[in-house]
Amino acid sequence: MNSIKLIKRNLIYEDNHLLVYNKQPGILVQGDKTGDVSLLDILKKYLKVIKNKEGNVFLGLVHRLDRTSSGVMVFAKTSKALSRLNKQFKNREVSKTYWAIVEGKNIPKKEKLINWVKKNKKKNKSMVLKKKIEGSKRAILTYRLKNNLKNYSFIEVELETGRHHQIRSQISYRGFPIKGDLKYGSKRSNKNSCIYLHSRKLTLFHPVTMKKLIFVAKCPKDSLWESCEEVNS
Repeated sequence: MNSIKLIKRNLIYEDNHLLVYNKQPGILVQGDKTGDVSLLDILKKYLKVIKNKEGNVFLGLVHRLDRTSSGVMVFAKTSKALSRLNKQFKNREVSKTYWAIVEGKNIPKKEKLINWVKKNKKKNKSMVLKKKIEGSKRAILTYRLKNNLKNYSFIEVELETGRHHQIRSQISYRGFPIKGDLKYGSKRSNKNSCIYLHSRKLTLFHPVTMKKLIFVAKCPKDSLWESCEEVNS
């Protein structure tokens, strides 16, 4: 019962076609070699209990978030919805806005970053490049400074492309890694081993009605994040 209440607390939206959820930091999105319970498994179980279904529950994974990150995620409850949402993501019809708390104080107010990134599968890491090489992909984002914090900076990021670890790698390459992101140059880890990267807003079109939908996810309960939300309230 408590787990159902917890899921409902982080549920942003649900209808017959979509389930939109605010993923908390540290939660795995999809099963991997660790064998840890994933958000996909948790939500399937939730739907099975809520709908009192005997068989398997369909829930399609439309996009991903790193385990160490948090924020809005969209899942498809039917195969038709999954197919249509996948098409929207592929055609870049989906708008994604992220919040991040980064190391560094002398950050430009606004900047567009255009690089090439190449994924290293063995290290599960992306390398940022100045020019194209074999296997690399173009990565584009725009960030703007929202507030100067005591020891960090609070930025908002708009993604134009969706590459592996794009924000983490490009922002670090620019000179200000995300707080707690040891993989991309942060000075120290956070207590929960997660990073200060949050998928704040997702805009897409409903797969059936085609109505424009905007979903916003509250930041994790944390004094640093809360100070950022206060600035934008």
